[in-house]
Amino acid sequence: MKAAVIQFPGSNCDRDAAYALNDVAGLETDLVWHREFKGDLYDAVVLPGGFSYGDHLRAGAIAAHSPAMKDVKEMAREGKPVLGICNGFQSLIESELLPGALLQNACLTFICKWVTLRTESSKTAFTNLVSKGKLLRIPIAHNEGRYVHEKKILKELEDNDQIIFRYVDDLGRATKAANPNGAIDNIAGICNLEGNVLGMMPHPERASEKLLHPSADGLLIFRSMMKHLATRR
Repeated sequence: MKAAVIQFPGSNCDRDAAYALNDVAGLETDLVWHREFKGDLYDAVVLPGGFSYGDHLRAGAIAAHSPAMKDVKEMAREGKPVLGICNGFQSLIESELLPGALLQNACLTFICKWVTLRTESSKTAFTNLVSKGKLLRIPIAHNEGRYVHEKKILKELEDNDQIIFRYVDDLGRATKAANPNGAIDNIAGICNLEGNVLGMMPHPERASEKLLHPSADGLLIFRSMMKHLATRR
């Protein structure tokens, strides 16, 4: 099994993601420049956080048209795991691999803090080791993370188990106070209908070692992906 973390101009969490996957989770992982990425060489791919292309036009908008995204889309169609973290989530939205939009935070400022997430579904390539309802502590760091969509589509996402994470308080309640960016319905992460493409604003790579947080909850995301890959072999 082998994964890739794609480097775009402006990526700044690429090495963190590769380290979490390769050195902590134990999955062989390459850092690959976006113009050199070949999806058929890898079993999974991660689009990392950062500010690809300086967030010009919109966050993730230019990266969505990178040569790498053609291969990423093919990997998604083949059922391979595709994980977009923060700016990577924005790129998945802009490339239409995931529905909706990510707007500027309601507070109109950059936010960097630890948050609590409630796992809404364990039926994905990234949450099969996480029981539904489990609370995770994972940090965020973004300026444009406010997820929005039409109410009708939100109901479809809910009915199809495509809403994967919500911002909640320490008791697991999706309150307004627990919502750091004003995302509709406290949504922190969604997946495609098949469950192999996940976009999430929080950074699991920054919560994958006990040195950073005693629970190392982010590691569950990567180990779930590894378990999913093992079942595909």
